[in-house]
Amino acid sequence: MCGRFTLTSTPEALAERFGLDAPPGLAPRYNIAPGQDVLVVRERAGSRSADLLRWGLVPAWSDSPASGPPLINARAETAAQRPAFRDAFRARRCIVPASGFYEWAARGDFRQPYWIAPSGGEPFGIAGLWERWIGFDGTPLESCALLTTSANAQIAELHARMPAILAPESYAAWLDPARAVDAFPDLLATPSFALRPVGTRVNRVDHDDAACLDAVPEPPRQPSLF
Repeated sequence: MCGRFTLTSTPEALAERFGLDAPPGLAPRYNIAPGQDVLVVRERAGSRSADLLRWGLVPAWSDSPASGPPLINARAETAAQRPAFRDAFRARRCIVPASGFYEWAARGDFRQPYWIAPSGGEPFGIAGLWERWIGFDGTPLESCALLTTSANAQIAELHARMPAILAPESYAAWLDPARAVDAFPDLLATPSFALRPVGTRVNRVDHDDAACLDAVPEPPRQPSLF
């Protein structure tokens, strides 16, 4: 899964990377968590904009945003068929810009957090889905989920899943609702990652500062009994 990520790239770098009409006005984020507003890129009438949506997709048919567990991730392999995601997969796809993401690995009795980012330091785009829920008073809530896929060889040692990272040349196809996405794996990038063990400051969602990225020594691995 993907439960925390960072977005520290400059607005100008994001505008260039994702073809935005204007740089997004957003301060660096070092510990983005479910339930918070996240930056998403959407395309409307041939123009791309960056908007803030709540992370945790609320299907349009839900009784309330609080009904059921938060849908922060959707499996890329099944999102097109699952009732909660299939309409959005067909017509409301988005890109969630990120600079890196966190994963926790078991190290004996301790869960060590790692910050994972492309080796080149460039921002990347996670495939996302968005939805609009309308309350009884007519107030809309726009929300999103991040797609995940099987972890590559670098990430698999930490976790079996990872964010579904789009290749830049696939952005247009993913954002265009008129284009069916029949071969989703063909849209994905295969970046080389740098993995950095970081301190447990990131464990608390109210910590959102550069100290979350401070490196710590690699913890000892539990020796195998066999």
